[in-house]
Amino acid sequence: MELTCEAPAKINLYLAIKGKRADGFHDLETRMVKITLADRLHLARRDSGITAECPESDLPTGEGNLVYRAAKSFFTALGTGGGVHIVLEKKVPIAAGLGGGSSDAAAVLRGLNILYGSPFSSGKLADLARPLGADVPFFVDECTVAWATGIGDEIHAEDISPSGWIVLVNPGFPVSTKWVYENFTLTTGGNPYILGRDFVHGNDACAGPGNLPLYNELEAVTIGKYPELGRIKDELLADGAHGALMSGSGPTVFGLFGNEAQAHKSVARFAKRFGRNVFLARPLSTQAKR
Repeated sequence: MELTCEAPAKINLYLAIKGKRADGFHDLETRMVKITLADRLHLARRDSGITAECPESDLPTGEGNLVYRAAKSFFTALGTGGGVHIVLEKKVPIAAGLGGGSSDAAAVLRGLNILYGSPFSSGKLADLARPLGADVPFFVDECTVAWATGIGDEIHAEDISPSGWIVLVNPGFPVSTKWVYENFTLTTGGNPYILGRDFVHGNDACAGPGNLPLYNELEAVTIGKYPELGRIKDELLADGAHGALMSGSGPTVFGLFGNEAQAHKSVARFAKRFGRNVFLARPLSTQAKR
């Protein structure tokens, strides 16, 4: 009658904007990787009603929280009553480009499906996930790495197992995804961030795991307003990272390290400046094989 589950964060190894849709959203292409940094959720089955609490967090506990809306969506689809009490232990920074809220919502959908005897297929869970947010279908899926298209909700699992260590540096302030996309200028001329190009070129790209392209088209917007993020990237590379990038719409910046000792040293150095907003993680696919 009770279940504890993890809600992993993600990083974007690649993110390119393909165009703006009639509904105001943007079509994109992105490669996402689930990582070991995670929130924890405790779900307790109830006869009726949805209640939520988020200790040591300013998050709302009602309709304003994605975990509440995810539970409501689940029970509406179930149609036979039921309820849940949710305790959300946050570790993933909020509005940080790491998909924390989306992962929490997906964990609720998956967890409730287990608590209520698996009434829904993975396809149905994906259908419930899609209206909750563009990243939620990725977290509902069992894959650890995926190429996503559409608004990020069309998931194509990839048989890739990134390795190494990931240093995540969050500067301690949130960035609105909506603001970033609204300020992304779609242009095909006179701008190095060209809409819909077929090839990532120049200094905009560097090698990710397995020599996959490491690129984020939204960096131009977020770093343009917060130049410190660009300095964090440079410092990660100076610390020994073989690649550094802003994740999603930011502001979290990650560095990919092949050397564990260098990664730990980088974490310790950044922690002097950003405290508990610095994390060491691994790709979830790597952790699963250990």
